[in-house]
Amino acid sequence: MGFCVDIGTAQLVKNGEEICGDTIEVVRTAGSHIVVVADGLGSGIKAKILSGLTAKTAGTMLKMGGRIVDVIETLALTLPICKVRNLAYSTFTIIQFTPDGQGYLVEYENPPSYIGMNNTLCSVDRKERVIGNKLIRECYFTVAENSWLVIVTDGVIHAGAGRTLSMTWDQHRLGVYLAATYSPARSATEWAQEIVQLCYRIYGEKPADDASVAVINIRKPRHVTVLIGPPRNVHDDVEVVDKLIRSNGMKVVCGGTTGNIVARILGRELKIDYSSGNGGVPPAGTIGGIDLVTEGAVTLVNAMEHLRKKTSLKELRGRDGASRLASILLAADSVHFIVGTAANPVLPETEIPAIFVYKQYIIRDLIRILQEMGKNVTVEFY
Repeated sequence: MGFCVDIGTAQLVKNGEEICGDTIEVVRTAGSHIVVVADGLGSGIKAKILSGLTAKTAGTMLKMGGRIVDVIETLALTLPICKVRNLAYSTFTIIQFTPDGQGYLVEYENPPSYIGMNNTLCSVDRKERVIGNKLIRECYFTVAENSWLVIVTDGVIHAGAGRTLSMTWDQHRLGVYLAATYSPARSATEWAQEIVQLCYRIYGEKPADDASVAVINIRKPRHVTVLIGPPRNVHDDVEVVDKLIRSNGMKVVCGGTTGNIVARILGRELKIDYSSGNGGVPPAGTIGGIDLVTEGAVTLVNAMEHLRKKTSLKELRGRDGASRLASILLAADSVHFIVGTAANPVLPETEIPAIFVYKQYIIRDLIRILQEMGKNVTVEFY
């Protein structure tokens, strides 16, 4: 497809409940990206069990290579109907994107999903068919850069219903809002969170139902290359700097000695931005052509803590090197680390082995966290 499938989710819990009755399952395989949104009947733990079984069944079958048609048939044949309320015990929406840019959407009793391009809603032809005595809506469509899709449960489109004020959402108003607020600069997670926060305010901060939002943005991939530490062999300095400069996307240098090497080889000045220091995080620097220059181990540890704590992009607005590094890594789809293995010449010889091992652990943990976030991470050592 040549594009990135950026997926973000957010949820509201019904007022008075401790757990959301909806379940969102995201499945990434070598062949596709799949999102399942299930809404259990009622609320609380019972609804969570129902929606969880639905989403997990669909997600597991698809992850194991099952055909999406077989998944739908399995769910349709096994989901019971409440005899008292004549409603499905769990409704669901499934979206699948394949590498050739094709999207397949199927909906059972959930509100129709929104498909758009830039700031325009797109009309898609949904076809209906009956599987296991249940009416299913489905459609196929093609995606391109700046395409997007938003899946919601009925707790979103019913926000504010029954309140005295006319500040309510419905299917049409939500569509108008989505088309007006789409921005390619905003991540899928940020947009999903903003939709849910507005929904929360429309409910008067007391949601009358569980509400879930899944946002899928189609955009160009964001690449980052990070050079950490000088190479063991000084003759490799030019090679690693050349690799960094020729790399696609953003370029980051971590480490004071490394920054000096890059500045020397490029013939550019390394300037320290003393206003960027923050508590225990050393100040960052600037080199022409490099997006971020930071201190080494301390900054890496603090950036890793931001990622581990799932600090949002909106919260990472600080000028310090750790916040800026974390925001760059968080926004990236793929990260390539170039790691130098030379001993730090400014440290006492007795401390060099311990510091070297510590840095390797930091990089290892940072790579693991980024991979758990679904990012493509590669690394090479010099």
